[in-house]
Amino acid sequence: MNPFLRLKKYNTKGNLWIYILALLKEGSFHGWDFPDIIEKKFGFRPGKITPYRVLYTLELEGLVTSKQEERRRMYKITKKGIKKLEKVKDFYNNIINLL
Repeated sequence: MNPFLRLKKYNTKGNLWIYILALLKEGSFHGWDFPDIIEKKFGFRPGKITPYRVLYTLELEGLVTSKQEERRRMYKITKKGIKKLEKVKDFYNNIINLL
């Protein structure tokens, strides 16, 4: 695979958790909303089920919480999730500064 395409793949679908946390920092969302919102905001589309797998892991790690509202489970970022997102920003900023 072309090195740039590999980089793009690993920094989009391969790290979907970053995009999910970034969106949850703006507000709460239902898991089904993520594919459409990610495509509109970030220019790539994850599968319909993939965000749920990522959200499950994020919740186990304490980075997001969820709450049943009517017939939908809504997700929200935690303080721990916000701190993790800041670490991601620092990591990418350090790489950019080295270029």
